[in-house]
Amino acid sequence: MNRIAVINPNTTASMTATIAAAARLVAAPTTEIVPLTSSMGPVSIEGYYDEAFALPGLLREIGQAEGEGARAAVIACFDDTGLDAARAMATIPVLGICEAALATAAFLAKRFTVVTTTERSRVPIEELAQRYGMSGRARIRAADIPVLALDDPASGARERLRAEIDRAIGEDKAEAIVLGCAGMADLARALQEELGLPVIDGVGAAVKQAEALIALGLRTSKRGSYAPPLPKPYKGELSAFAPRE
Repeated sequence: MNRIAVINPNTTASMTATIAAAARLVAAPTTEIVPLTSSMGPVSIEGYYDEAFALPGLLREIGQAEGEGARAAVIACFDDTGLDAARAMATIPVLGICEAALATAAFLAKRFTVVTTTERSRVPIEELAQRYGMSGRARIRAADIPVLALDDPASGARERLRAEIDRAIGEDKAEAIVLGCAGMADLARALQEELGLPVIDGVGAAVKQAEALIALGLRTSKRGSYAPPLPKPYKGELSAFAPRE
């Protein structure tokens, strides 16, 4: 059994449940999905400040998951929160759902639109699209939805999401839609059937890519950029995170 840790880097357990269901829906019978919720940090990640304070809890969960036998880890936040730090810390493959979703969309469509939650989340995703070489193919839109509203059927969040997707198809001429938040993971299949075009959920995309890396026997390179962090003391409340030999 291949164990894949799927980590929600915020502290909202109900969102972890949504993420876990989406991961298990696509996982192979030989894959065990281990959903984890960060034990410290913000209840949702909406912008750079939240992202910074989500990292310690996220990295702790990934380290523990690797120690307990996980063969890959998925960071289930569309900001790809802490992805480079996690890859430097871990030896197992670590995937971000934004990178996985954009790569999957590129297999299926020439032009596609990412529909995310709020404007403050849109800009970091634009930067990620540029980093991943997709800025010429991907448009990024925000549906003005607070992340936690996705858990509330009475919030109107799903209706606003659908309206923004309609605008992406009409105005961007999008050939595929990428759902730009892990909290949207449970909507992908229904939207795809309704819209008649590919709708990509980054959680599912990352799980399938993690399975492929495991099957290929590949691990994170420990030369150069993702070499293990140098041992040194950390002071204050972060002393427990100091790299050791």
